[in-house]
Amino acid sequence: MRAPPSREPARHPEPEDDVRTLLELRRSANTVTSREQRHVAFWGGTVGQLGAVELVVPALEVIPVGDRETGGAAVTGESVPPSSFTGLAYGGRPRLARGRLQVAGQEAALSRGSWRTSREGRALRIRVVGREYRYQERGNRRHHALERAGARVEMTRSSASLASETLRGTAGGAVDSVDLSLAILLEGVYTRNLSLRGALISAPGRLLDRLGG
Repeated sequence: MRAPPSREPARHPEPEDDVRTLLELRRSANTVTSREQRHVAFWGGTVGQLGAVELVVPALEVIPVGDRETGGAAVTGESVPPSSFTGLAYGGRPRLARGRLQVAGQEAALSRGSWRTSREGRALRIRVVGREYRYQERGNRRHHALERAGARVEMTRSSASLASETLRGTAGGAVDSVDLSLAILLEGVYTRNLSLRGALISAPGRLLDRLGG
């Protein structure tokens, strides 16, 4: 009697296989109403079912009045929790140095391996709202990934500079509004030193900027 052909069990995609394009934010012109707003940049767009989202850099509302050393970035939206990052200013963006991150009104704990050589080792580790994240450079300075257990958001800038015209994001796994707010926010932070090469290249400029400030 001929045996029936064997059937392999159906393969259910792992979170990393379920990747979908989720967002595209475009840079918009700023209507200047004060001297401080001359260099403010905005990126906005609609993110899935969450509605309108906007990233602002520098976000003057999170920087203490008269503080010329601190830079800030902030994300707001219709259905995403507000988030903000402040740190030493460099090139119009906040740096990871002296960084403070808030998501949904909660302060985050930040850590990173400044003396490590690999991108994985130098990744920014974030603990906030009961979650643990890892944010790292992927491939080059225009590509970054924010990951936690079961979810990942990968972001791509059209340019590595603050003048980038578009920010695009793809999602994998059970991504929610907190993940998206945080991933978008970190695109407004100067993170060149998440790779050893980037840290070495940017070190002289960062040092001169501090001495000149």
